[in-house]
Amino acid sequence: MKTIVIDFLYLDLNTCERCLGTDQVLENVIADIAPALINKDFTITLRKTKIDSVERAFQYHFVSSPTILVNGIDILGEVKENLCESCGDICGTETLCRVFEYEGNYYNEPPYGLLKEGILKAINGSMNKEKKSTYQVPGNINNFLHKLPKS
Repeated sequence: MKTIVIDFLYLDLNTCERCLGTDQVLENVIADIAPALINKDFTITLRKTKIDSVERAFQYHFVSSPTILVNGIDILGEVKENLCESCGDICGTETLCRVFEYEGNYYNEPPYGLLKEGILKAINGSMNKEKKSTYQVPGNINNFLHKLPKS
């Protein structure tokens, strides 16, 4: 069997409405496509990773929350962001999180169709595999992580 690794990278799964909504949509998409993929000799491994430090952001080349990688490829398209009140409440400062463009509209949570199409394109090899050679933690993410209350 071939393994498909799906990485769900997020800032918060307790308070952030975008991350929580993305998690639910992703779970639904995987549940729906898994049987067909198993029939084609694929298995899916879902890894959920909280980006809770600058080091972890750097490790994953984290560009915005939430992010979904399929075998290392960001399937959610160009990064566009707007104010995320949930994340702002968590860290006490304005925070921008990802918005998703799909069929001419913008959404705070990725629509089911966007995730399903992105996952299938990545599996079929029709997704752009280009990775930037240099990475810096975006200022917005850096600011969020440094303002988090210490546990």
